[in-house]
Amino acid sequence: MTETYDFLFKFLVIGSAGSGKSCLLHQFIENKFKQDSSHTIGVEFGSRVVMVAGKTVKLQIWDTAGQERFRSVTRSYYRGAAGALLVYDITSRETYNALTNWLTDARTLASPNIVIILCGNKKDLEADREVTFLEASRFAQENEVMFLETSALTGENVEEAFLKCGRTILNKIESGELDPERMGSGIQYGDTTVRQLRQSPQAGSEQGRDQCNC
Repeated sequence: MTETYDFLFKFLVIGSAGSGKSCLLHQFIENKFKQDSSHTIGVEFGSRVVMVAGKTVKLQIWDTAGQERFRSVTRSYYRGAAGALLVYDITSRETYNALTNWLTDARTLASPNIVIILCGNKKDLEADREVTFLEASRFAQENEVMFLETSALTGENVEEAFLKCGRTILNKIESGELDPERMGSGIQYGDTTVRQLRQSPQAGSEQGRDQCNC
């Protein structure tokens, strides 16, 4: 059976190795924790159709390797992404300290308008925390990205992270800030009726002018 959807958004999951990116994606797609997770080699892919603000949206998600030796491979997947989950591990300051580099890559290689949500993953390991909520919240504010703490193990805020990013993209489409027709926007129309509906008021007025003899 063919999937029908109003929009398709291309998403990235980026961040340092070991921060739990693949586990987040697996929890979102399969609704369960990935027990035998190893480092991603290159890029992995997943997709899921979700309801976002009354619209059916297909999220096409590219999970990129965090290890430095794969950076040249993964960077090629950044182009044309509409949204990204920027992931760090709350128990690893090293993954947090690398966030600026990942953020720069996303905005330079994907798009300056890419919608990013910062995810402090492994929220379930509170006892081992090295990065406070407040510190990360401040980083998110300074860099104009959204922020949530997540747990791929328990599923806490995992779905919300993807949906929050999706809602923001949808709002920007509706406000005219993002144009799905623009090359490399990371957004595609699914059902052509959406495009027709968006264009119909203009089309109607032009038709009216053509028929007017005054």
